[in-house]
Amino acid sequence: MNVIEWLFDAQLRIGDQTILWREVVGNLFGLASALGALRRRIWAWPVGIVGNALLFTVFLGAVFGTPNPVDLLGQAGRQVMFIIVSIYGWYRWAHPSARSTSPVEPRWASTRARIGLVVALIAGTAILTPIFRALGSFEPVWSDAWIFMGSLLATYGMARGWVEFWLLWVAVDIVGVPLLFSAGYYASGIMYAVYGIFTLVGFFVWRRQRRRTAVDPALVVA
Repeated sequence: MNVIEWLFDAQLRIGDQTILWREVVGNLFGLASALGALRRRIWAWPVGIVGNALLFTVFLGAVFGTPNPVDLLGQAGRQVMFIIVSIYGWYRWAHPSARSTSPVEPRWASTRARIGLVVALIAGTAILTPIFRALGSFEPVWSDAWIFMGSLLATYGMARGWVEFWLLWVAVDIVGVPLLFSAGYYASGIMYAVYGIFTLVGFFVWRRQRRRTAVDPALVVA
C-alpha cells in the first residue's frame, strides 16, 4: 500500500466515532493556508489547494463509501470552488502592483462592494438551497448553501485584499460548526471552531496593517 492509498483509507477511532485521517490532514492544510494568509504569504494558496482536494473526497461520504455516508454537497462543491478561486488569488498575489513590496496590501472594500457581498451571500444561499436539497444534501440544507456562498465570497475577498473577508469567514464558521457536528464530521467541526477564533484574530491583524499603511503608504510588511 502506497502513501496515497494509506491516506485515503486510514481512519482514527475515538470511542464509537470514526474519523478519516484525510479529513484531519485536509483541515490542517486549510489551517496552514489561513496562517499564510494572515502573514500574506503566496504559499498560502497552493497549500490550501492541497487541503481542498483532500476534503472534496471527505464530504462526498456516500459517493466514496466512507464510514460517514453523508453527502454535504455545499462542502464538497466549495472545495472545487476554492481550487478555482485560489488559482485566481495565487495569480493576483504573485503579480502585485509596481508600488507594492508585498503580495497584497490590506484595504477596505468600497461601500458598493460591501453591499454586493451581503446581497450575494443572501441571494446565493436562497438560490442554492433548493438545488442542494434536490441533489440530496444533508439538512438543514440552507446551512450548506450558506457555507458554500460565504466561502466563495471570502476567498474572492482574500484574493482582492479586502479586510472584510475575515468577517465573511466568521459568518461561515458560526453556521458551519453546528452543521458539521450534526452531520458527524467531527474533525472538521472542531477545526471550524478553531477557524472562528483565528479569523477574528486575522481581521484585527489586517485592520491594524491597513491603518499603518494608510498613515504611511511606504510601510508595507513583506
